Amino acid sequence: MFDNHLKALWASGGQAIGGWATLGSPFATEVLAVAGFDYVCVDLQHGLAHAETMVPMLIATARTGVTPLVRVPANANDAIGKALDAGAHGVIVPMVNSAEQAAAAVDACRYAPDGVRSFGPVRAGLQTAGMSLADVNAQILCLPMVETWEAVERIDEICATPGVDGIYIGPSDLSVTLGLPPYSDPVADELTAAVERVRAAARAAGIPVGIHTPSGRQARAYLDQGLDMVTVSTDAAILRTAVTAELGAARGTAAGTATGGY
Repeated sequence: MFDNHLKALWASGGQAIGGWATLGSPFATEVLAVAGFDYVCVDLQHGLAHAETMVPMLIATARTGVTPLVRVPANANDAIGKALDAGAHGVIVPMVNSAEQAAAAVDACRYAPDGVRSFGPVRAGLQTAGMSLADVNAQILCLPMVETWEAVERIDEICATPGVDGIYIGPSDLSVTLGLPPYSDPVADELTAAVERVRAAARAAGIPVGIHTPSGRQARAYLDQGLDMVTVSTDAAILRTAVTAELGAARGTAAGTATGGY
C-alpha cells in the first residue's frame, strides 16, 4: 500500500531533510537514499537525469523508505504525469509565479474529478494496486517552486491555491531576480526577507515550506528558522567537495571548498 512518508512526517510536526540527485546515476541516488535522508529528489530540470534514467533512479530508492520526489523540467501535464507514473510520490514544479500556474500543477497531479492526470500508472501501479483514485490523489505531493520576485509578490494567492501541498523555495533563481549572485554565504539580507515572507504566507495557509541549500550548515540554519523541508546540496556538489578535501589532504595543501549548489 502506497503511503507517503513525507506527508506523514509533516502531519506529525516533523521537519524533513533531503538529498538531491543530479548525476543521473542510480547508484549515486541509492547512496543518497541509504544515508538516512527523509526524501530524495531526482532532478529532471537541471540535473543529468532524463526520462530513461529517472526510473532506475527511483527504483534505487525503493528499499530505503525515503520518499522519492522528482523535480520535473516544466509545469506541464505530460512531464508531471510521467514522473508520477514512474513512481514518484510527488513533484517539485519549477517557476510557478501565480495561482493559475499553481492550479495547473495541482490539476496535473490529480486524477478526475480533482484534476486532469491521465490514468496509466505503469510503475506506480505496483505501489497503488487496490487503492481508490481518491486515495492516490491524497498521497501525491504537489510542491510548486517559488523562485522569482514575481512569485514572492503573489505568494499569498499561490499558497491559498487548493491542492497545493507545500512550497519549495529555489534560492538561486530567486537571488538572481533580486539582483544578487545565485549563491551567497552568508545569505543576503534581501533573500532572507523574501524567504521569511514565503514562510509566513505558507504558515498562514497551513502548508509546509521547503528550500534548497548548498550545505548542511545552511540547512540547519533554515530548520532552526522554522522551515519544514531542507535539501542538503546535491550529489554532484557533495562529491566535488569531498574530492577537493581529500586531494588537498593528500597533497598537504589547504582543502578547498566546492562552490555552488550543483
